[in-house]
Amino acid sequence: MSDEGLIPKHGGYRNLKSFQIAQLVFDVTVRFCERYIDRFSRTRDQMVQAARSGVQNIAEGSQASGTSKKTELKLTNVARASLEELKLDYEDFLRQHGLPLWEREDPRRKGLVARRCASADEVAVWCQEQKHGLSGLGGPSGLDGLSTTSTSSMMSTASTKPSQPSPPTYPEVAANAALTLLAVACSLLDRQLAAQAAAFEKEGGFTERLYRTRSQARRKS
Repeated sequence: MSDEGLIPKHGGYRNLKSFQIAQLVFDVTVRFCERYIDRFSRTRDQMVQAARSGVQNIAEGSQASGTSKKTELKLTNVARASLEELKLDYEDFLRQHGLPLWEREDPRRKGLVARRCASADEVAVWCQEQKHGLSGLGGPSGLDGLSTTSTSSMMSTASTKPSQPSPPTYPEVAANAALTLLAVACSLLDRQLAAQAAAFEKEGGFTERLYRTRSQARRKS
């Protein structure tokens, strides 16, 4: 038996990369739904709740791990399932609006991952850059906003070059950005689940730990 005691260290979920990315996805999803999903639509509530469930269940599972590895495993899996549901909602949005779903190897997806955004504001700036093919653009912060002057200027420039492909729309960029972050979060949770399952199989849970503790106490007495 390890020397960490009957109840091992637990919690610390804020340091988990899966929690950090899931929280970022939640913040991005709230903004996305406020901008692009009708406020009377049930889908809006479902998307926000699925994003929230991903965050909350990671935290709850981490906190419960001290006395129940089984509960930790179950709640981590609930978080993973919630984010999978959210992925389908974003994919449905793109399909229903006739917008392209970026391929897994799309350089824009890789660029967002490499950017390591820590906040929804940083993701918004990245979305602006992808929409206009520029960096360091000014204008209001958000998943959809530049100044009117900048937008008009870009439209004027685009109209003089009809042979060029149309730039992506903000909904396209925003939805694909969220899907890219979701892919990272889901990958991290898959690894987390595998590690938790292996630890549970090897070490058992609280009941086994309690039995070993009692057995050692009897032998000593």
